[in-house]
Parts: sequence; structure tokens; C-alpha cells
Amino acid sequence: MPWHWGLLAALAVGLPMLFGAHFGHFDSSVLAALGGMVILYMPNTGILHRMTVLAVCSFGFSVCFTLGLTASLFPFLSPLILSIVTLLITIICRLYRVPPPGSFFFILITCIATVVPFQAEQLPAQIGVVTIGGMVACLLALIYGLLVGTHPAKTSVTPDEKHMAAIFLEAAVIAIFVGLSMLTAQLLQLHNAYWVPISCAAILQGATFRMIWHRNIHRIVGTVIGMFLAWGIFSLPLTPLQLALLAMLIQFMIESLVPRNYGLAVIFITPITVIFAEAGSLGTNPDNLITVRMIDILLGSVIGFIGGWVIHQTTLFTRLENKLKQHWKH
Repeated sequence: MPWHWGLLAALAVGLPMLFGAHFGHFDSSVLAALGGMVILYMPNTGILHRMTVLAVCSFGFSVCFTLGLTASLFPFLSPLILSIVTLLITIICRLYRVPPPGSFFFILITCIATVVPFQAEQLPAQIGVVTIGGMVACLLALIYGLLVGTHPAKTSVTPDEKHMAAIFLEAAVIAIFVGLSMLTAQLLQLHNAYWVPISCAAILQGATFRMIWHRNIHRIVGTVIGMFLAWGIFSLPLTPLQLALLAMLIQFMIESLVPRNYGLAVIFITPITVIFAEAGSLGTNPDNLITVRMIDILLGSVIGFIGGWVIHQTTLFTRLENKLKQHWKH
């Protein structure tokens, strides 16, 4: 992956934050930066296909954010809403073979939206801010494509209907465990425990059980280091402008490391996610925040690992898949 892809991602996340810091609306600009994360789904294809994919994903981000905000209004429904979002977005991403990060950031946005502070009358405005962030990312991708050029690649994507039963079953298990992780956090009365379902979803991104085991270890170790980094960031007397520049640097590091070493990338994924969700806590004592988030991540990783074990019970899933196929034929 060329280095300028990382620079493009850094600009998509950082520019809204820089504008927000300058005009005194930093909290809102962080939501726009969250929408700008859609740039991670930019395919290396022709410009028409590239912009179509980004526009669809940007719309998906806005829908997921809306559902997450709705869940925050009705906390008792949060696990159910998160499960439904996870089920649908996982089926779509698997059906159309969306490459990594796949469904992960759609789930992440939904989880973060459940803890975003807002009044009911602010809901349309906050959804609009996230949508604007996605539009900025699309504009940057268009400029980037015109300047750097594109690679007209095979853009005909047909749904993987042949494996629809397997896709549905796997998505259903992932959705159940992500929703269960949210429910567990609520039953344990963990405060703003968005990291529990995020960690669970991240673990379940593994393609094989062996990869899930490795990701579990990498996520826990990388997150521990990343949380210390986040603690250091929130301990510093940073201005919103300085935090925006730091977020751009972190995003560039993530894009540079993800294709090479997931464990190292997690070190930087952790603090930028904390910045998105906890920007309002800037300048406060970070000790309690980091301790609570560590518990969330460990709990979510354990639940995700159990979910991965269930998914890879080959015999059970083969039987269920065959029964589902027979049912659909009738």
C-alpha cells in the first residue's frame, strides 16, 4: 500500500477536527472525523467504482450512527439494536465480499453512538455532522483519484449467493455474541462500555479460529500498550488543535501498520477510538477512564473468543447449513 494512502486517511480524519478546533466546535468535529473513517473502505479500482463504494459506505455509516443514537435513547433495547445492525451489515459485507476492515467500522460507529451525549432534539444535527464527515472523505478521495490516478480493475461484483446459508449462520452467531457483549456490560453496570462490543467484534473478524486466537492475544497486548498511550495523551495539557494534529498522526500510523502487523496497529487503533468517544474528557484525570476501558476490552475479547470457537464448530455448522438450505428450497 503506497504511503500516500495513509496521508489521505489522515486528512479525512484530521481536517474536520482542525476546522472544529479553529471555530470552537471541537466536539462536533470529532463526530465528523468519525464519518471520515469511511475512507478506509476506498478500493483500489477505477474512479467511478471507487466513488460509488465510498458513497454507499458513507450512507451506511450515517444509518449505523443513527441506529446507535436511537439505542442510546432506549438503553434496554441497545443489545437488540446492536445485534440487528451487526447481523445485517455482516451479511452485506460477506455477501459482496467487502475486504478488511469489512463490517468492523460500521459496528464501531454504532457502538460509539450509543455513548455520545446528546439531547433528543440534537439527533438530526449530529447525524448531519457525521454525514458531512463522510462527504469530506468522498471529496478527498475524488481529488486524490484525479491527482494520483486510478487502476481500472475488475469492478463487477456479484453477490456470493452460493454460500448464502453459511454467510447467514456466521453473521447470526457474530450478531448474537456482539449483542451479548453489550448486554453483559449493561448487567455488570459498566459505564459507557462501548469497548466491550467493539473488542468482541474485532476478535470475530478473524477468518479462521487460529487467526481469532492470534487476534485475541494481539488485541489484548496491543490494547494494553495502546491504553497507556491513550493515558499519556489525555494526561497532557493538549489544546483541541494539538489533539487534531495528533489524531492525524495516529491515523497515518494505523494505515501504515494494518497491512503489515495487526498487533502493532492495535496500539494506535486504541487511542484514536478513545479520542472519538472521550474527546469531551480532555483535560480530566485519565486514570479511572483507562482502568475502566481495560476491563471492557478484556471482557469483550473473552466473549469474542468464545464466539469464534462456536463459529468454527465445523460439524454443527455443516448440519445447520444443510437444514437451512433444505428449508429455503421448500
